[in-house]
Amino acid sequence: MENNAQIKEMVRQKYSEIALQDKETNASSCCGSGGCSTEVYNIMSEEYDDLKGYAKDADLGLGCGLPTNFAKIKTGDTVVDLGSGAGNDCFIARAETGEDGRVIGIDFTEAMIIKARKNAAQLNYQNVEFRQGDIENIPMSANLADVVVSNCVMNLVPDKHKAFSEVYRILKPTGHFSISDIVLSGALPEKIKNAAEMYAGCVASAIQKEDYLNIIKEAGFKNIAVQKEKAIIIPDEILMNYLNEEEIRNHHNSDTKIYSITVYAEKGEKSCDPNSGCC
Repeated sequence: MENNAQIKEMVRQKYSEIALQDKETNASSCCGSGGCSTEVYNIMSEEYDDLKGYAKDADLGLGCGLPTNFAKIKTGDTVVDLGSGAGNDCFIARAETGEDGRVIGIDFTEAMIIKARKNAAQLNYQNVEFRQGDIENIPMSANLADVVVSNCVMNLVPDKHKAFSEVYRILKPTGHFSISDIVLSGALPEKIKNAAEMYAGCVASAIQKEDYLNIIKEAGFKNIAVQKEKAIIIPDEILMNYLNEEEIRNHHNSDTKIYSITVYAEKGEKSCDPNSGCC
């Protein structure tokens, strides 16, 4: 793949295209011919319909889990959704935190922010706001959030160490997160790893599950737990856009597995190495 700046620009362009299309278009043709990020997402996304606060117009089908369902949000909490898209998880979080709470959506893409703000205005939500920003440099003060959620977004961030350090920074000392994401066991074929569409679809960008959990631990989080895990099977009709028949057979016969996981962790207190000069 390209360098970090190029990766970010590619992600911005892909998700701008998605934001400017309606959900029906996303579900069928997405952003053009060939393999597509939303085609991959369609096989990962879960049904939100029964969740309180669900807003159909804000559901673009881009998630891989239901992090708000596991996030232990309480009335009056300040909740931050990273990669908030058109606002769906924010609106569900708002149903949990109530009118006395506060919900802040952060998204990298201006077109998504515009769409989310329009949805919030139509719902007349006064305590839900959306800010454009980079998850590697979240536009928020430290120690502000009770809960952070994110749905299949963190693996799109090139510097995942910085991203989780930022989550740690914005959480209150008593805060926690629930994040859904895509991780791997084994190695993807190089043609998949180098495909921009598969990166935007959170497959090529996925890292090893063990490495993902270690990054969270290294950021200082405690009581880390996988709340849910499910296998993701990419259909051959999508793989055919990148692999020939023999390569597809080899992929199916390999030990490589793709998983959607929802991870919970608490901020806690960072341990201090006396030799680092921080104590």
